[in-house]
Amino acid sequence: MSHHSDPGRVELDRVAPLDPLEFEQIRSLAHRAFGLDLKSGKEELVSARLRRLVNSGGFRTYREYCRHVLADSTGEALAGMIDALATNHTSFLREPDHFHFLRQQVLPALAGGQLLEIWCAACSTGEEVWTLAFLVNEATASRNIQITATDISNKVLRFAERAVYSEERCQGLPAGWLSRYFVPVDGPGRVYRVCPRIRTQASFQRMNLIKPFAWRRQFPVIFCRNVMIYFDRETQERVVGQLAECLEPGGYLFVGHAESLTRIAHSLDYVRPAVYRKPANQGGKWLR
Repeated sequence: MSHHSDPGRVELDRVAPLDPLEFEQIRSLAHRAFGLDLKSGKEELVSARLRRLVNSGGFRTYREYCRHVLADSTGEALAGMIDALATNHTSFLREPDHFHFLRQQVLPALAGGQLLEIWCAACSTGEEVWTLAFLVNEATASRNIQITATDISNKVLRFAERAVYSEERCQGLPAGWLSRYFVPVDGPGRVYRVCPRIRTQASFQRMNLIKPFAWRRQFPVIFCRNVMIYFDRETQERVVGQLAECLEPGGYLFVGHAESLTRIAHSLDYVRPAVYRKPANQGGKWLR
């Protein structure tokens, strides 16, 4: 049969055009699931960005695809939809008061010890990971630093691990950081890569936060920012409970400023907006 010679083309032609009801369904799901506001006029963008997922999943219509996303209890289909629809809003030094608080209050309160481990959950394209690495290197030059970075999306993990950013994405970095922590990349345009010494301080792996997870050790600091907005309250409670178990006593959890834990039950103490702390043991490793 001739269609075997170009299966991609035949597959594409099988997907029915996006109709107004399907657009409303996707718009509602995107808003409910991760706060994306798809206004009228975005139909063509939604159709173009989701068509490959609809097609590769073997669905004939966007309605069938939507049903699949809603039925997928792993959250991976939703993550794929998020990947396709969301414009990535992360940046270096995003929500900068978190980094100021980390440097001024948290790091000085950590008693000595050679290894400092931080978990960056939902690391996206890596700007948060490398901001943490730069900041911790500035503040505690003599320590061995290890940042564990996780995300549900293999696509953004590959980008984060590669650690190559355009000049535009590096704008707003403190004076000296670009020359100290990046090396120029040959090629068209001004592009920079995080230097090898810093890259060795981060490791990347795929993790779905709504599934059970555990680490061999507990972390003094966990950043899990701007991912809770994707979850319903019950899922938020479960995820925060697991994150709290992964914090050492006295350790800090940073969430996004758009997120609040006030609506859910959890064991952490409120410190300041979007910063929570696990109650400390007497005689723990924290100085205060």
